Amino acid sequence: MKVIETPVLIVGGAGCGLSSAIMLAQAGIESWLVERYPTTSPAPKAHYLNQRTMEIFREIGIADRIYSVSTPQENMSRVGWFTSLGGDGELDRKTIHLMDAFGGRSLKEVYDRDSPCRSANYPQLRLEPLLLEHARTLPLAKINYHHEVQSFEQDADGVTATVLERGTGETYQVRARYMIAADGGRFVGPTLGIPMDGIDRLFDMVTCHFGADLSHVIDDDSPMIRWFINPEKGGSWGSGVMVALGPDHYDRHSEEWLLHFAFQPDDPAQFDAESVVPRLKELLRLPDIDPRIIRMNNWKVQGVLARRFQEGRIFLAGDAAHRHPPTTGLGLNTAVQDAQNLTWKLAAVLKGQAAPSLLDSYETERRPVASRNVNWAMLTFQNHLVIDAGIGLIPAAPVEVNREAFRILFSDTPEGVTRRHRLDEVIRTQRTEFQAHDLEIGFYYGGDAVIPDGTQPPPQSPMGDEYHPVTRPGHRLPHAWLEGPEGRVSTLDLVGRGGFTLFVASDASGWRRVGEAAAERLGVPLRVVLVGEGGYRDVDRCWALVRGTGDDGAVLVRPDGHVGWRAADVAGREQLPEALAAILGRDCALAAVA
Repeated sequence: MKVIETPVLIVGGAGCGLSSAIMLAQAGIESWLVERYPTTSPAPKAHYLNQRTMEIFREIGIADRIYSVSTPQENMSRVGWFTSLGGDGELDRKTIHLMDAFGGRSLKEVYDRDSPCRSANYPQLRLEPLLLEHARTLPLAKINYHHEVQSFEQDADGVTATVLERGTGETYQVRARYMIAADGGRFVGPTLGIPMDGIDRLFDMVTCHFGADLSHVIDDDSPMIRWFINPEKGGSWGSGVMVALGPDHYDRHSEEWLLHFAFQPDDPAQFDAESVVPRLKELLRLPDIDPRIIRMNNWKVQGVLARRFQEGRIFLAGDAAHRHPPTTGLGLNTAVQDAQNLTWKLAAVLKGQAAPSLLDSYETERRPVASRNVNWAMLTFQNHLVIDAGIGLIPAAPVEVNREAFRILFSDTPEGVTRRHRLDEVIRTQRTEFQAHDLEIGFYYGGDAVIPDGTQPPPQSPMGDEYHPVTRPGHRLPHAWLEGPEGRVSTLDLVGRGGFTLFVASDASGWRRVGEAAAERLGVPLRVVLVGEGGYRDVDRCWALVRGTGDDGAVLVRPDGHVGWRAADVAGREQLPEALAAILGRDCALAAVA
């Protein structure tokens, strides 16, 4: 049997697996990726890419391309709640509420202040081919679709997997030092016996991907997401939620659309292309629409978390480690961020720059973030039921009772005014989903790969919408614009790419000498970035406001853009070698600088 030897075997060729292959290749590490399907997924699945994910995509070189083909910012600046798109009844075509979202409109100044990247909206069925194309430009990323892992075992030195090449029926073996399970939880995790804790089946849902011309019934192009709530279907999830899928237009002229809706008690066991059309016409109140059904998916809403993210030399990432309700768009984003956290550590260990114990920090750092994200998505999913209640909808009530609640809501009466004001206040709580700025970029890590400095984390908004930029160890490096030889750059543009970065304000303080000497002794790349005289210029004083140190202090940033250590002033200079070694799990004496 043929045997392929590779440093890293990646099981799964969706967003997490492809991102992992790209990041490893760019760090100089070969990987062998296998995906059981013949090509990338044709299902829309995820579509929202938050600012942190776009920062990562900026680093690996695909952000600009995504922006060029995805939803323009003006078409994803709000979300809206409506009774229907069409119809001529007294309750049809009503706008219930519009909310600024995803860094648009009233949120733009704050979101632009905190990141060089805006969020994006690009369906996974188009994102995955883009990732695949990018991966195939990298010789170290060995991508194999229609190859399926049939079995695997691990020992003290690596993992051996038997792989079926489904097109030919031939089998071969892959011998890898490490394996990333990015297979959505289909095979590797269950084979290892790792339980998934949480709610396995909250709702049964249907996703309909269809083509239709809806330009004649849409008059506001700003909402990225349109929620429908009508008295007949019992609220948001029953009535449906719709997103424009492009591919050429993402406004009212979108050629394709996605509609999610929950199963009703009298629905068929499974929807197909034929049975969904009447439901589509009913939900949208468009009896004359002639939709082209592209794809149907019947699925269940889950909120589950793997009890362990690591089993020896095997790591769970993406949906294999955590599965979320679709609200807040956290699934794919968390997966890409898993890949970023894990791959720099694998690269450092495989190059001999870090001790294998560094890999233990993957679970320590990512599992709490994933746990919070799963719980947050569950909260925001359930909060749509609160919005329904705010309208006055009662799930078990007769339809006429719910219709009357809508009539009062839209009536020109004192009670109608009161109900509309109350509903506005209720819907504002859904900023936990659509304005989750801190949740998206304010998460932070603890554990052995972060050296604490004794400071407390900044206050976290209970609603997840207020982000406080800090350089406290464990946090993402704050964004600030700097001026240098290459023009305007973000602090985030100066970190990553497989190396550590040391931000200092003065060459006279000796930080460069100590940092470069320690890095050389440890055999790790380290870039010293001077922000001050003779270096990058902090023209807006934004860096000075967020750096969290004195003029003679320093901030050490890990390859994933998270702060690993900082010193308030030059008195901490002699601790830098020890901190760098500790992050890598190395003997601190090896880094000592004479």
